Amino acid sequence: MQCFSFLKTMMFLFNLLIFLCGVALLAVGIWVSVDGPSFLKIFGSTSSTAMQFVNVGYFLIAAGAVLLVLGFLGCYGAHRESKCALTMFFSILLIIFIAEVAAAVVALVYTTMAENFLTLLVVPAIKKDYGSQDDFSQVWNITMKGLNCCGFNNYTDFVDSPFYTAGNTLPPYCCKNSTSNEPCKVTVAEKDSVQGCFKQLLYEIRTHAVTVGGVAAGIAVLELAAMIVSLYLYCNLK
Repeated sequence: MQCFSFLKTMMFLFNLLIFLCGVALLAVGIWVSVDGPSFLKIFGSTSSTAMQFVNVGYFLIAAGAVLLVLGFLGCYGAHRESKCALTMFFSILLIIFIAEVAAAVVALVYTTMAENFLTLLVVPAIKKDYGSQDDFSQVWNITMKGLNCCGFNNYTDFVDSPFYTAGNTLPPYCCKNSTSNEPCKVTVAEKDSVQGCFKQLLYEIRTHAVTVGGVAAGIAVLELAAMIVSLYLYCNLK
């Protein structure tokens, strides 16, 4: 009985934290979607490019809503000892856990397929918009500067792009020692062989695999623990 009461209290507190996180994410998501300019003034130009690349507002709203529902079901189920709420909590958490495992398997097994698929989408976009669309160009500049990479595959992605056509030069990130006085030419970029951003991103992930794996394992353990506790409470309810 003491164990049941302890787990019930911990279940309530844990899901209360999830509920509050969901409220915070939902509030920020609505703020970004409704009043984007104020958000950009606070967080600067980097957030502007990120919002152009991914609709952050809708993502935050979706994530916040899921956490909100999950936290509410966990709190209500533990406090009211509701089998229905605990069952829904367990089911949603199980679906999320299975989706995470499936995503991890796909990422490990189908990396090459993903690279080929993204190449068909990203490279034509670079050749079409880099140098003519400011937001698109700025996102790529930030990415290449941050990862010390060039293009999706390599410098050839920028050949025939508006940027290359205008000045017969490549972005400076494609040449290791490029300056304003010495623009990045194809011959220099070919010699320097700066890594493409997709492969560089994979390298960064593998370099920090222990940290990434530790965080992922920690989240998985928390999810499993929450499912086990909810199942225990369900089985011990009268």
